[in-house]
Order: sequence, then C-alpha cells, then structure tokens
Amino acid sequence: MADPKTPTSGRGTDPRIVFRLFVTVGLAVALIGALWSLADGSAAAGPRGEGKAAGIAMPAAAKSLPQVMLRAVRAANPCAEPAVQTALASGGDDAVVAAFGGGAAFRAAVAAGNAPCINLGDPTRDWLVVNKARPLAPLTFAPASLSEPALIAEDSAGPVRSDVAQALDKLSAGAAAAGVGRIGLGSGYRSYDTQVQTYSGQVQMYGRVQGDALSARPGHSEHQTGMAADVVSCARNCGGINDFGDTSGGAWVAQNAWQYGFIVRYVAGQTPVTGYDPEPWHLRYIGVPLATAYHDGGFTTLEQFFGLPAAPSYPG
Repeated sequence: MADPKTPTSGRGTDPRIVFRLFVTVGLAVALIGALWSLADGSAAAGPRGEGKAAGIAMPAAAKSLPQVMLRAVRAANPCAEPAVQTALASGGDDAVVAAFGGGAAFRAAVAAGNAPCINLGDPTRDWLVVNKARPLAPLTFAPASLSEPALIAEDSAGPVRSDVAQALDKLSAGAAAAGVGRIGLGSGYRSYDTQVQTYSGQVQMYGRVQGDALSARPGHSEHQTGMAADVVSCARNCGGINDFGDTSGGAWVAQNAWQYGFIVRYVAGQTPVTGYDPEPWHLRYIGVPLATAYHDGGFTTLEQFFGLPAAPSYPG
C-alpha cells in the first residue's frame, strides 16, 4: 500500500520535492557564481577590493552544471584528478608536480591543505620536509639508491641519492662554464648511526644548545635522506665548507642552484624558522619544478614554502 503522504502518478507534485530542488539548484548557482567571481571578478577588483560591476551575464559554463561542479571539486582537491593519481602511482616526482599544474600550483595546493595525497613526511619524495619538529619516519630511514657525483672533495664525503648525484654533476658543470670553478661534494649521505656520532661530537664540543644549532639530531637530518649535499668550491684546490659562502662559487650557487633542482636550505636571517645557523654550503634537492617555484616565489625556507610552522627547537 502506498504511503498516503507520498504523491503517486497523476496526483501532482509534492511541495517538499519542489522545495528541495529549489534549494539544490540555488546552492549550485551560488557555487558557480562564487567560483566565477574568484576566477574572473577578483582579478578586476579595484584598489579597495571592489568587484566588477553588477549586471554581467552568467558564463556559458553555467549551462553545464554537472561538469562545472566536478571541476570545482577537483580544483579543491587536485588529488582527485586521474593524471595526479597516475603520476603518484607510477610516475616520478616531477611528473606528479606537473600533473598538479606545475611547481607553483603544487605548492599552493599543499600549503592550502587541498592535497591530501601529498605526504610531506615521505622520505622518498622530493617534497619531504624534515626538521626539528618533523622527524623521519622511520627514524632510521635509508635511501634505496645511492651513488657518487663526479667530483668528491672529501674522501669521507659519502654518496647521495642517484638523481641528486646527477643534478650535482650538472650544477658543477654549470659553475665551471660560468667561470667560477667546479663545485665538489664535501658531505653527502649520513646514516642514522653516522649522525649519532656527528651530533654527539658537536654537543661534546659546543654544548647541547649550540650543538642543536650546528647539527641535526639523529633521525632529523636531511643528510640521512640522501637529498642533502654540503658542497665546496673547487676553483683551484677544493676548499672547505666554512669558507664556501665567501667564494665566487658560493655566490654563484646561491643565485643559480634552483636551476638544477637545489635550494640553499639554511640561509641567514631564518634561524628562528629552521633552528640552524646559516649554512650557505648546505644544498637540499627538491627537483627543478619545485625549486623554480621556490625561487620565483622568493621563499627562503621549506617551512614557509609549504605553509608549515617554524621549527626552531625540538619538542623535548
């Protein structure tokens, strides 16, 4: 037996259904208007933020409601895009960034919290952020593939991740071509156990407070990822890391490292964010697309780049 409150064929339309349809369509139109205003109207805002004049016709895309709403959902979550899902599953990190629409779009999505498929704690990915508040997971992580760049300045330098070694070779060649001499690797990958010794040595020499400003605690070091390289100038004989910032090679690297996928991770003036003293020799590989967005956006720390809190000290 039919529900007496439910209209049947030939008995008219339930007013509640009409109301629900009206509300649904109204919300959809409001969503479309808001999205269109963001994409079109905001760009034309006046000096006081005034939008475009009223009376402008609804865009033609409004005639295709399902497609517009689908695009809105994907814009809010690029991870829903098939291209992003495919790149994450089988592509390299550069392919993932490209699927987002490039380095700037990738950064914006991650910083806004609109990219749940991107894990900034994944130690195998270029976009990893490890600092005093963000330890590696697992704490004893080791990269799967390591190799040495062509120019090793120190016998104990150790290798770096294979793609990082290739990028270092290109950077060194670029520096030589620019007339500032080649760039050599002074220190690369350090295992968890090696970092235990490195950090302990700094603490013994300078005390815990200064040791924390000079060296990462085990499990918190970028060197443990294979994506960090302490570099030296080899214009003639290879120098040391401490004088690298005062060399022509150091100045060139500060200006051009991004073209090869590197950033200078710890720069002057950012100790309150990173917790480390300036290290002009410490390069961190994040890939060319992200390094380009980092450079073009005028960023100076990865924390700021991805909208993360400052990490000047360890939690405990």
